[in-house]
Amino acid sequence: MIFEPLSISGAYLIRKNIPIDERGYFSRIFDKAEFSHAGVNADFVQISLSRNYTKGTLRGLHSQTGESAEEKLVVCAQGEIFDVCVDMREDSPTYLQYCSAILSEENGQALYVPKGCAHGFISLTDNVQLVYFMTAEHNPQLERGYRWDDPALSIKWPVSPQIISEKDRNWSLIENR
Repeated sequence: MIFEPLSISGAYLIRKNIPIDERGYFSRIFDKAEFSHAGVNADFVQISLSRNYTKGTLRGLHSQTGESAEEKLVVCAQGEIFDVCVDMREDSPTYLQYCSAILSEENGQALYVPKGCAHGFISLTDNVQLVYFMTAEHNPQLERGYRWDDPALSIKWPVSPQIISEKDRNWSLIENR
């Protein structure tokens, strides 16, 4: 595994060497020793699956606060997404900036999202499945959300959203908080 630091401190694009032959491939999604060697927290306590049926499905931007603040490893097991990590740490030099990556079952890459950052994605194909590894259990009372189209973030989404939950559509703008 290669841990490529991104522009947001603590965020990594994780590239894997995926040997392919006539049978297909066998790839490690997670290796605690390699994460530890790279200095990345790998104390995952929850693993979740996200299924998205339609291209243009947007989820996010979400984070957790307090004791439920979490690091997150996002892996695309089927299809392709545009994945985003937004720095919401007010004391960070990259506050309100974002980094992004294309994750797909073909490229086998993963995104590591540090504590204090919001995460979101848009599906670039139909039938997308994501696996999330999280270092804290989800707590709805400590969940925070940010508008995907907030001008303060200026995220350049590659496709227009077709499906967004009511909750994600109605988070308040940062300037109104």
